[in-house]
Amino acid sequence: MTVQRELELDLVLSPGRSLAVPARLVYRSDDPFAVHVTFHVGSHAPVHWTFARELMVEGCFRPAGHGDVRVWPTLGAGRNVVCMALSSPDGDALLMAPALPLSTWLERTLHAVPPGTEHERLGLDQELAGLFAAAPGDDLYLSDPWPSDESSGDTA
Repeated sequence: MTVQRELELDLVLSPGRSLAVPARLVYRSDDPFAVHVTFHVGSHAPVHWTFARELMVEGCFRPAGHGDVRVWPTLGAGRNVVCMALSSPDGDALLMAPALPLSTWLERTLHAVPPGTEHERLGLDQELAGLFAAAPGDDLYLSDPWPSDESSGDTA
């Protein structure tokens, strides 16, 4: 299942000055811990970022993250927004997303895959069971090719 949303963000250029940036928010149930954001900044190629969904959800309520990605709620230009500070070797960016559409989209992702159930979507248990399942001929490798010293009654 995929949950998508087109949203216009504000790229903050300086205090009181910003540029509208179209963005696509994507959540896929086959990648349940992540949210993907594609920014269309007017360059020849869009810019892709991937965040932990938990970071984005927490950042709607209180400051979250550190390092390359930080997210926090605030009041900007008289409206509730969620700020995203992104840092990479190519530069830094501060983006503001309207809080209501962003949180509504995040809520849809939480309905698609409830928190705490993400690992069930990865199929790790089935993969591990397959890896550790006995295959024909395994009994040859699991038996001890050398008799133990303790099993022999002979002494030299």
